[in-house]
Amino acid sequence: MVTRRSLLAAAPAAVVAAASPAVAQEERRGGVTPGADRLAERGWREFAGRKVGVLTNPTGVLKDRTHIVDSLVDAGMAPVAVFGPEHGFRGTAQAGGSEGSYTDPRTKVPVYDAYGITTAKLAEMYRKAGVDTVVFDIADVGARFYTYIWSMYTAMAAAVETGASFVVLDRPNPVGGKAFGPMLDPAFASGVGRKPIVQQHGMTAGELAKFFDAEFLPADTGGRRLSKLDVIAVRGWHRDTLFGRTGLDWVPPSPNMPTPQTALVYPGTCLFEGTVLSEGRGTTRPFEMIGMPDIDWHWARELNELNLPGVRFRENYFVPTFNKFVGKTCGGVQVHLTDEQTFDPITTAVAMLVTVKRLYPALFAWRPDNFIDKLSGSARLRTMIDAGAGVAEVTGAWRDELAQFRQQRRQYLIYW
Repeated sequence: MVTRRSLLAAAPAAVVAAASPAVAQEERRGGVTPGADRLAERGWREFAGRKVGVLTNPTGVLKDRTHIVDSLVDAGMAPVAVFGPEHGFRGTAQAGGSEGSYTDPRTKVPVYDAYGITTAKLAEMYRKAGVDTVVFDIADVGARFYTYIWSMYTAMAAAVETGASFVVLDRPNPVGGKAFGPMLDPAFASGVGRKPIVQQHGMTAGELAKFFDAEFLPADTGGRRLSKLDVIAVRGWHRDTLFGRTGLDWVPPSPNMPTPQTALVYPGTCLFEGTVLSEGRGTTRPFEMIGMPDIDWHWARELNELNLPGVRFRENYFVPTFNKFVGKTCGGVQVHLTDEQTFDPITTAVAMLVTVKRLYPALFAWRPDNFIDKLSGSARLRTMIDAGAGVAEVTGAWRDELAQFRQQRRQYLIYW
């Protein structure tokens, strides 16, 4: 009988370039070095003789601002394929879009559209390109509904199917290593959350790869795991380090993630995508500006009276150029962070939802397709708020599952 215990005992050990106590001192001097830079420093020699396929986007960039695919080509280690996630390899597509398949005009490397495809289809692409080593290098933003981690999961499952090795060039989690929010109910799995992890998972892509390989892949691949998983760890980063202290350039992971501050609020305010309110798409501050026509100053006043940690709200008016309410004046709030370390984005977003529904019952509504359930991971958030639950009651409902997740993930953590 195959059990999880026997699978873990038999599985190949992941080779992880782990952080050390000295690394913390390097980080405090601003010396954070992503995994990609560590291999580039050695001329990418680890990939010599390998047929490498790279799943990446514009965030796969070195400290000298060279893209890793361009660097690999220049070093004589040209990949046999590149795989583009949501928004595409070069990042030209908007939310929910991709660039299609084509030959990259700069490197002449074939690019395959990997957004939203099945494991079987991606495995077919690996075989067509002759890939024996899959490399993942994309900057995540730490939220369950950000699709890159699920593209990674599909890429891992396809690697199991083809026997390819898997390498994660790790990068810092820009919102740090704390976990917040509700667990996904598997009944609500979708493209914005495929497996039961909490809303703000507080893990790097490398840590998640270890977690996925042990906890989820065997159930989806007939009891199998990756033949080899290597995580090239970030040097000089630890869990309480937010992006602003890394000394790294911010490269927008997607068109509506323009700043590190956007990333900090996103695990919470993205919930407004599940409502009729604008989440600020089509403005210069998406996910920081929230509102809709006919909302006024009362919302900001009510929110500020809650004295939520690390945040203040400014009465705000904006006119979106695309997405919801194009060309219409929206009233609402702009979220201003006053202490990034104490700020809890999900509790903040719950407070915003509870107060806006109470203040503007004739205006507020969930999206008719109940997309909020996919974002929050179940029907619980929506039904509790509709029933009049307060902020503490809503956030208290996931206290036990959050504690369980924090314990479950501990054995997969690389950084402290």
